[in-house]
Amino acid sequence: MVGLFVAATVVALLQYLRVRERRLLPLLALFAFQAQALSREWWDVWRDVYQASACGAGLVLLVLLSPRHPPPPVASGAPPHPGDDARDGAPPGG
Repeated sequence: MVGLFVAATVVALLQYLRVRERRLLPLLALFAFQAQALSREWWDVWRDVYQASACGAGLVLLVLLSPRHPPPPVASGAPPHPGDDARDGAPPGG
């Protein structure tokens, strides 16, 4: 099982070096921390530390991949310009 996570870490690293996408870094960290955690004995305290770090990297990845919503438009309070109604594609006066 550790070999799968090491292989996934290497693949993620190669993909990062190829495309330089920063969102791959938390995925890379998640695989590396999980590989380290699985290589430890069950009684080793570092196993828990590495698994908690893998969970943290997963949460960072979740934040990075979540869609961003644009902020709502702010009403300026200024009077509309005289030619604003012709900007929506409708002919003037129609």
